[in-house]
Amino acid sequence: MRNLAAPEGDRRLDCKLTPVGVHPDHSTLPPEAIAMQTILDLGADVDSRYIVIACAAQSFAVQTIANERKAILAWLRSVPRGSRLAMESTGSYHELLADLAHAAGLQVFVINPRDLRRYAQALGRRGKTDRVDAEVIARYIAREHAELHAYLPPSKEQRAVARLMGRRAKLVILKGTLTQSLRGVPELRQELKQLTTRLERLIAHVEMLMQRALQQVPDARQAAEHIATIPGFGTLSSTCLGHSFTRLPYSNSDAVIAQTGLDPRPDDSGKRSGRRRLSKHGPSEQRRLLFNCARSAARTKLWRPYYQAQRAKGLSDTAATVILARKMVRVAFAVYKQNQPFDPQRVSRALQKP
Repeated sequence: MRNLAAPEGDRRLDCKLTPVGVHPDHSTLPPEAIAMQTILDLGADVDSRYIVIACAAQSFAVQTIANERKAILAWLRSVPRGSRLAMESTGSYHELLADLAHAAGLQVFVINPRDLRRYAQALGRRGKTDRVDAEVIARYIAREHAELHAYLPPSKEQRAVARLMGRRAKLVILKGTLTQSLRGVPELRQELKQLTTRLERLIAHVEMLMQRALQQVPDARQAAEHIATIPGFGTLSSTCLGHSFTRLPYSNSDAVIAQTGLDPRPDDSGKRSGRRRLSKHGPSEQRRLLFNCARSAARTKLWRPYYQAQRAKGLSDTAATVILARKMVRVAFAVYKQNQPFDPQRVSRALQKP
């Protein structure tokens, strides 16, 4: 008997058809279905209040969530484990998302904003919005993740040391800017002197807090103590390198040099050999500290012959100092890997080799 109550499209089959709707998105999928989803490539544009998230495969529309723990955890429950999530390094705004995503089983990447800006320009992006930035980041991580290092969350103590180093760097820049700006105003000479004195005291206090925080990271503290035995390295520079060496698993000294931004960047094409310049990746304050260490070390008995040998090649004072800084970083990394104080005899023999 025909089912007259069935919809018109069903009568010829004499049965009920299963309703077909749109493909379910992550907000409607149960957890077990989410786990079976394909790994996603996600980009997040983060600011102090909101996070804009895009998917390279456009598996869902661009989303905006609050940059708060509760909202982030709720969103992460809808993301397949093992997915790749990338974001710009934005001071401290990205840290909550990066840490929670890593704990949730995602592959997290924190990208240098300069690299993403140049990538967007190469794609021909004419504008800049939070949505566009998130989409560019998603596309970047989908294509380049194999060449990148995944994010490793620092410990609470490591983060404290890093933040104090960053704050000290800001104070040093501020002091230099004020000195340059007000030096030519005789009427403000006394005020400038008082201001710089107070800034120097504040910088010294931050350095004291930095050393106190370093004591809570035994590996970094021991590495800093060993590095400080190398002529030319002081308390501040050895603390910086000790923290850096123990924070990330560097495979060799070349990786360390690349992280400092002291590696030369070739500019050759065909028969033309262009002038090599530093890549200047990594923290600028770290490069400044290492350059100053090399400038001081060039006057020591151990490092003076090496510095003079570079000058004898016709290199400028700056170029020779940079080369010396690279050599000192390699020696510092070797001291760290061997987990013992500096042996000047070994370096002297190495420097004497042709």
